[in-house]
Amino acid sequence: MNKIIVLVLILCQLCICTQVIAQENPDSNEKITLLKQKKEEVVSQEKEALKKEVIAINKRLEEGDITEQEAENLKKNSADNHALNIKNKIAIIDNSIALLERGESDGIGNLEDGQYKLILFDFENEGSIVKLENTNKPKKYDRRTHANFLLSFGLNNAIIDGETINDSPYSIGRSRFFEFGWNWTTRVLNNSNAIRFRYGFTFLLNELSPTDNRYFVKDGELTYLDVHYGELCRSKLRMHQLLFPLHFEFGPSKKKETANYIRYSSKRSFKFGIGAFGGFNLKTCQSLKYKFEGSTSKEKIRSSYNTNNVIYGLSSYIGYGVFSVFARYNLNPLFKEPNLEENNIAFGLRFDL
Repeated sequence: MNKIIVLVLILCQLCICTQVIAQENPDSNEKITLLKQKKEEVVSQEKEALKKEVIAINKRLEEGDITEQEAENLKKNSADNHALNIKNKIAIIDNSIALLERGESDGIGNLEDGQYKLILFDFENEGSIVKLENTNKPKKYDRRTHANFLLSFGLNNAIIDGETINDSPYSIGRSRFFEFGWNWTTRVLNNSNAIRFRYGFTFLLNELSPTDNRYFVKDGELTYLDVHYGELCRSKLRMHQLLFPLHFEFGPSKKKETANYIRYSSKRSFKFGIGAFGGFNLKTCQSLKYKFEGSTSKEKIRSSYNTNNVIYGLSSYIGYGVFSVFARYNLNPLFKEPNLEENNIAFGLRFDL
């Protein structure tokens, strides 16, 4: 009797295991049928994509953007690419069907309209996934605008009305600036990248360091330099500013053209830019460090010091690739009336990363 009970339990367990295995492993024939349908879809999608590209090439030919010979070359390259796409994708599907027929692998991931996955067995990597992308997905043929990070630093000073830069009361080596921000570049012409429009925003830290142990003093509407009672180790007026630069950039570019896209690159070319900027003064403060009667003290005084809140001026640069040297001149006076007219000027290095 006990043997019969044990036998019944074993049979029940076998039935349960069989059901679980059956649930985890759907009919391979059904999957093979789906894969064969996908082969037909691959061919259809590639032919449709080729047709759209040929239409686009013919349109460019009619508009005079390319010659007949260039159009024929583009059509041939496009046809070759799509023929190779069909060959490679069909090979992937055939391999998966062969694996299913031998019972070696599940063979299929997700099958969807226009986009699907095939999971091919890889003994070393325990399975690898190959994704066939939707060939009907539109591609950006001509990307006329791109963005980049901007970083610049250099020397800062001011030109006083009626005087030269040599008469400046600010130290040339200790008056500096640091700038970073984001720029966009848009091609101006339809079939050439010789002229670009550059625009964006930057955050600028301007510093002016007076000479001869002097510091800034605010007296009502007046701001002037006075000799400090201690021995100054550091005396700097710092202005935190938000700028919006606008430039026209000129220079050659390398053109890369295929049946699917056009791209221009000026990464390894000379360039020249000229333009203007506007912005706002966000914060002004003075940083002092001095020695007096044997002790060292630090002060950080936050005040407007009668600086102008609105900033505008001219700028220009020349360089190669991502590197440039540039100059910037503020048309607005540094301090409000009735103070002496001083205009900020800066020279430095610029990197378009």
